[in-house]
Amino acid sequence: MAALLAVGSTNALAAEGACPAFLESARSLVVVTARSVNATRALLRLFQRNGPSDAWRPIGASESAVLGATGLAWGHPFRGMARAGEPVKAEGDRRTPIGIYRFGRSFGFHASGLSGQLVLRPGESICVDDPASAAYNTIVTSRSGTRPRGEDMGAQPLYRRGLVIDYPSDAGRRAGSCIFLHVWRGPGHGTAGCVALPETRVAALQAIAGRGETAIAILPEGALDRFSGCLPGVGAGR
Repeated sequence: MAALLAVGSTNALAAEGACPAFLESARSLVVVTARSVNATRALLRLFQRNGPSDAWRPIGASESAVLGATGLAWGHPFRGMARAGEPVKAEGDRRTPIGIYRFGRSFGFHASGLSGQLVLRPGESICVDDPASAAYNTIVTSRSGTRPRGEDMGAQPLYRRGLVIDYPSDAGRRAGSCIFLHVWRGPGHGTAGCVALPETRVAALQAIAGRGETAIAILPEGALDRFSGCLPGVGAGR
């Protein structure tokens, strides 16, 4: 039997300046900012709060992260916020999707004490990147049958630790798939469209995400004003 594990779910943004509803319940927020849509390096900052009416407080210092090898593009739920000349996420473009998303399941090569940890096995854990497949943008786990077209996550060393970024895609628009936070090759190596960090930092964020509602915001500095009221230090953001 095969199991399908969703990578993305419904996450609509009503209009520019509106915040995704799930952000209201978030207690931890990872903010990733790059200088431009074509930047492959970024800064990551963690914020936490006790409740929705509390101010976000920074935890630790900003740290280096890497993005897609060709930069950023507006993620499918946020494509209406793109301005003239700004790229929109497409399958295979090697760009990280701009937007605010939930973190999904933690994954890795070994079992851990993390709730819901997905243990990846070579040939058995495939993230489907074929828009023609009904399983597009899901992780298929199977020990038998025909393997769908996609990335063999269990055979990819950079996935030895990671978190699913709950990116809601659209197969008809070929809007991109299989977006994760995972271990990096190094500060000078871009990804296929994910966010990547040193392994120790990935492990730390896995632990934080495992304690409750955690979100990630990914955006270029020039788009900060389009998220006014949503993020710490941006407009009315708490």
